[in-house]
Amino acid sequence: MNGAADLDLSMTVPDTVEVERKYEVEQDAPLPELAMLSDVDRVGTPEEQHLDAVYFDTRDLALAAHGITLRRRSGGDDAGWHLKLPLGAGERREMTEPVGSAPDTAPERLRRLVLVHTRDRALVPVVRLSTRRTVLSLHGPADTVLAEFCDDRVDAHTLLGKPESSSWREWEIELVDGRRDLLKAADTLLAASGQHPAALPSKLARALGANYPDGPALPPKPTRKGPASAVLLAYMHAMVRALKAHDPGVRDDLPDAVHQLRVAARSMRSALATYRKLTDPAVAGSLREELKWLAGAAGAARDAEVILQRLKDMIGTEPAELLMGPVQQRIEEHLGARHHDARAAGLAALDSDRYFRLLDSLDSFVTDPPLSDLARKPARKCVADRVAADRTRLKQAVEAVDGARDGATADAALHEVRKSAKRLRYAAEAAASIHGKRARRLARAAEHIQQILGEHQDSLVTRELLRDLGARAQSEGANGFSYGRLHAIEQQRGSDSQAQFLRAWARFRPKPLHRK
Repeated sequence: MNGAADLDLSMTVPDTVEVERKYEVEQDAPLPELAMLSDVDRVGTPEEQHLDAVYFDTRDLALAAHGITLRRRSGGDDAGWHLKLPLGAGERREMTEPVGSAPDTAPERLRRLVLVHTRDRALVPVVRLSTRRTVLSLHGPADTVLAEFCDDRVDAHTLLGKPESSSWREWEIELVDGRRDLLKAADTLLAASGQHPAALPSKLARALGANYPDGPALPPKPTRKGPASAVLLAYMHAMVRALKAHDPGVRDDLPDAVHQLRVAARSMRSALATYRKLTDPAVAGSLREELKWLAGAAGAARDAEVILQRLKDMIGTEPAELLMGPVQQRIEEHLGARHHDARAAGLAALDSDRYFRLLDSLDSFVTDPPLSDLARKPARKCVADRVAADRTRLKQAVEAVDGARDGATADAALHEVRKSAKRLRYAAEAAASIHGKRARRLARAAEHIQQILGEHQDSLVTRELLRDLGARAQSEGANGFSYGRLHAIEQQRGSDSQAQFLRAWARFRPKPLHRK
């Protein structure tokens, strides 16, 4: 759903996924016999290019620390700004933008996509590269371009601190329409002549040399006899990484990105509650409040999308004669406006100082956690006890449903069951690092309860919306019949999900985690 507050991407070149391999090469090394590669029928005519690139980062190289490069390049057939975000080994998502009228200022879209790392720090030039490139296209069947081979001779100059210069030669093979097997074949071919994949991930890393930062430190690996804190820290570290990975997708409105970012925030908030006795309660409490704010601010737009799709599916199954008036149009207009406002608010939250300080606090927590004495206890028993407490919490929440006196009270009680099931799920997911299959089975069982009651909660929210729209239609002189009918259908769906929950709870018998 686009609006005035959304980014205008109409002039943006579509993103690409870059899959390549780099090789360290001696200055006088002869070019390899590329025609010997499997599937390569012929090698194209060499094309000479002269490239000039300036790389931008914060003064403490926050982007480089996460394997991200942002550059402005002239020359070649793809001049402009390039942002590359790592996806996996040898694979990066690449976004490009034209230079524009301010060549020393990165385009807004690219700057916002790295805010999760740069936050309120300025982007400055850190390295300049001048490259003499020879490009050879590798053609396969039907003259399809499988890949491009680049022979690069690079002159680098650092722009931070004391200026330093360096020169080197490297080869690069980037897939175009070829399969990954081609890269493996290239490894074998080049290894035979003593050329091996580069130890460093990029030209920027080579230029910075010893100044190239290490990536974020990994937490201690959890073990059964090791400290309980390792379980919490490993889980928090993974969720912080997930949150940062999905932040650019939320800003670019990629499918499922909001959902995944919110899951990461809620997982951390839940884990901090379950394992609160392992850390400073004030720090954990503050993080939980801020993560709750983030999940709410960033996730409201998704809530509108979910309800809209739910209603469109319902309307699609209704007989035409029972849809009196522009029902779907009014629903789309109402939820469209809500989605627009919620997305604008969510993006504002991701650009806020409050969000940046939350990220600072999360980084600090995983690198220098404020641990309690209990955190040093053996993980197996300590973690099992924490998960058992959440399981008891869930059982008590279910008992409250049995004691509900009316429908509204039962609905509220079911919502508490859903929250308790979600907390147990995340607690068990964290515990899986030392409790293995038993913890994963418990997590799946809790997730099943959570999903059923998520359907019930969606039904409640949808009914409230339909009641409001129906009342408004009547006051505006329109026909409220269809809203009432949809409300009745939705009420039955809610009753069905409640019955499904009761059946699922009767079968909820996952084994408890071992304490010894």
